[in-house]
Amino acid sequence: MENVEYVITNIVVWLKLSLHLVSVILVGIGAAVSVFLLTRILATPDWTGFHRLRRTFARYLVLALEFQLAADIVATAVEPDWGQLGRLGAIAAIRTFLNYFLQLEMKDETAEGNSGAS
Repeated sequence: MENVEYVITNIVVWLKLSLHLVSVILVGIGAAVSVFLLTRILATPDWTGFHRLRRTFARYLVLALEFQLAADIVATAVEPDWGQLGRLGAIAAIRTFLNYFLQLEMKDETAEGNSGAS
């Protein structure tokens, strides 16, 4: 029985680390793409691409936050205690709050970008 618990615990640890790694990679890719778009925007006198830049980076951040939340959920799956559950609840609330406002900002940027394109 101890071997099964050991294997499951190791799987959970590796899965958590993998999800965190995917999240970090997404932020890195999003930052690189955003810097590339920013250099293109700065190279031209037309700043209408700025809205696209913000939407693009926000999408990467939202997806990274989802992976971070998944990693936290996986981490509490093995023998959670009340402290871990409380911490997960607080982290989930904060990330949900951030996710919600990032998505609102993306909608606003889309609306501004569309109205500017008309």
